[in-house]
Amino acid sequence: MASTVTSRPGYGQLLRTRGAWTFLLPGFAARQPFAMLTVSIVLLVQHTTGSYGAAGAAAAVTGVSMALFAPYSGRLADRYGQRAVLIPGVLVHALSGLTLTALALADAPLWGLLLAAVPTGASTPQVGPMVRARWGVKLKDSPLMPTAAAFESVTDEFTFVVGPLLATALCTAVDPAAGLVTEASLTLIGGLLFAAQKSTQPSVTVDGHARVEHASALHVPGVRVLIVAFLGIGAVFGGMQVSLAAFSESIGEPGLNGVLYGTFAAGNMLSGLVCGAIAWKAAPRRRLVVAYAALALTASGLWAADSVLVLAGLGLLVGMCIAPALITGYTLVEDLVPAGARTEAFTWLTGAVALGQAAAVTVAGQLEDRFREGAGFLVPMGGTLLALATVLALRSRLSARPRSRTVARGVGHRSPVAVD
Repeated sequence: MASTVTSRPGYGQLLRTRGAWTFLLPGFAARQPFAMLTVSIVLLVQHTTGSYGAAGAAAAVTGVSMALFAPYSGRLADRYGQRAVLIPGVLVHALSGLTLTALALADAPLWGLLLAAVPTGASTPQVGPMVRARWGVKLKDSPLMPTAAAFESVTDEFTFVVGPLLATALCTAVDPAAGLVTEASLTLIGGLLFAAQKSTQPSVTVDGHARVEHASALHVPGVRVLIVAFLGIGAVFGGMQVSLAAFSESIGEPGLNGVLYGTFAAGNMLSGLVCGAIAWKAAPRRRLVVAYAALALTASGLWAADSVLVLAGLGLLVGMCIAPALITGYTLVEDLVPAGARTEAFTWLTGAVALGQAAAVTVAGQLEDRFREGAGFLVPMGGTLLALATVLALRSRLSARPRSRTVARGVGHRSPVAVD
């Protein structure tokens, strides 16, 4: 079904929302380290151990811990407020990241690095989902909500343009540990500044009544389908991080790693900007299927790239296909999940990306160590093809729930509450 540009409110109107900048600026600072973490760990551990397999394992443990704990962090934020979760989280994350750095520089055994990677990943602040939840408070049922979803996806991708470039530059030009030290510092400073913005965080009460109990967002069938889709997207991120680093080193130009990954992320960001400016006529479910099919197709060609230019061009195309899938997935959450469980739903999706990324860096690292250069690119192809098959088979579960003027007591179990 064709899409056209109509009268959808634009980014300018969105950014003029009263109070938006009070959480956008510190939120950007706090989420920037998210894009630096895996790259910094891979480059540091590979430098100290000489093995991409060990580097991938350390990054994978970090990602798995993040994926497992992120939904619980989101659920606690829904129940007790973002500030109560964020402040202790950034403190633990900064301390854990610095501990992991010290152990790597001290040539600690791999098991010691993996042990330190667990709290580093588990405590990673879920600032992106928290910002999305704050937009929901500000905009509620405003027609600006789809624009906000696109804006947040673009912001995420912009961090993946800046983050890998910054981490790679610090690790290669300053010191192998500089990326992880900077990541820990930015997380602490940005996280505390974001937590200080109390006026814009979602309330933990409903119309002045007692705190409402929420069923898990995981009970929504459509959320489970989206989790699989986002696992495949994580496989792209993780597979490319390891494989691009290996490719750059194999041609004697390790500094190109950040440029190549930045090109991939730039394609993601640019297509995200376009998606946010278009008023789509096609249903979100159909858009997700089309976008994911394009992603699987482009990702399937990465393993055959044999030059910098070809790899950069394919990476750009893959990035351009990721943004529509991400934006549509987050938009579907707004339709599928009651407001009181959306922070948790968003963290399930970001956790799925982290888990897919963790699995991908592990497998891609082993492939790069044992086979020819470029073997790691088979991971994005396999991950997206499997996820596409799942989305196609279960796409009926992505139908939006009916709109009603009720406040959810639990996902899928709504009792009427008067809304004035």
